[in-house]
Amino acid sequence: MRSVLNILNFFLGGFITTFSWLVVTLLTIVFIFTLPLTRSCWEITKLSLVPFGNEAIHVDLLRPENKNKLMNSGGTVLNVVWLVLFGWWLCLSHISIGIAQCLTLIGIPTGIAHFKIAVIALWPVGRRVVSVEEAQIARENAARLQYGN
Repeated sequence: MRSVLNILNFFLGGFITTFSWLVVTLLTIVFIFTLPLTRSCWEITKLSLVPFGNEAIHVDLLRPENKNKLMNSGGTVLNVVWLVLFGWWLCLSHISIGIAQCLTLIGIPTGIAHFKIAVIALWPVGRRVVSVEEAQIARENAARLQYGN
């Protein structure tokens, strides 16, 4: 079912957002000062192409034992730069594609996926795209470490 929804997403407008993310990924490479944003941008490009069966989670959930406050504050600065340069218009593109997809009855699930990606588009630094199963395991492990179970 995930494959069918991913194909449907691509043909109902997901190719536009995927292409937008790909262009921004290339721009982050060209502009030297945005090079640290490239990894996050590429991760969300993959999510935009194949949103079903994948999930973007924060690195702190993947490796909770490696939390670093200095890196988190650096990520916040990068996220602010991202929001000003690229985030707002990528978010708007996901929202507009999501609305267009929700206008068709068959496109409602893919439209909802675009709304979820729109939120991530505003603040993507520090996120990694993993399978839904891997994300669930990471959340369980992080909760186990936090609550000591």
